Amino acid sequence: MGISSGLNPQSDATPIDPEEAAELIPSHIATIDQLNQWEAADILNATEWALRRKQSNVPSEGFVRRLHQRMFHQTWKWAGHYRATEKDLGSPPSLISTHVRDACGNAAYWLQHKVFPPTELAVRFHHRMVVVHPFPNGNGRHARLLADVVLASLDEPELTWGRTNLQQAGTAREDYIRALKLADKGDFQSLIELARA
Repeated sequence: MGISSGLNPQSDATPIDPEEAAELIPSHIATIDQLNQWEAADILNATEWALRRKQSNVPSEGFVRRLHQRMFHQTWKWAGHYRATEKDLGSPPSLISTHVRDACGNAAYWLQHKVFPPTELAVRFHHRMVVVHPFPNGNGRHARLLADVVLASLDEPELTWGRTNLQQAGTAREDYIRALKLADKGDFQSLIELARA
């Protein structure tokens, strides 16, 4: 595969290890742009599946994994499987399952007891999933779609995230990363505002 060494175009992107890169399904992909386009088509299909009707068992560990699998099943053999490698962020691999279950349990409690307004609840759940970083790649895109699925279950509109591609380097991504870092410190206001921008 010609792109295994170039799968991480941004310095703030989760690095993909060579073993993970070797699990790329389409053999014709030779550039990061081709990979992004291929993944975007896969994600669009998953988004239509996830949002066309209310999903059951959201939030749950099973749904978290099923959603990632749907998003990347035509791109990566490891789609829907938790990562087995250490990354520069995220939970240690041995704790991922526990941390995902905890995040889902907290979100379910927040939903049941209406602890937060819907947008804040979805953004907090999104943030927690980004912090855990359960998969080899696609965690931000997965967490954003997961937040939309939670909102759809409440008959709330999906988040807009500034109506831009947060995967691409630029001001919007910098704002998103900055808002995530503030949320790491307990300040969710910027992330909520960005999610509804």
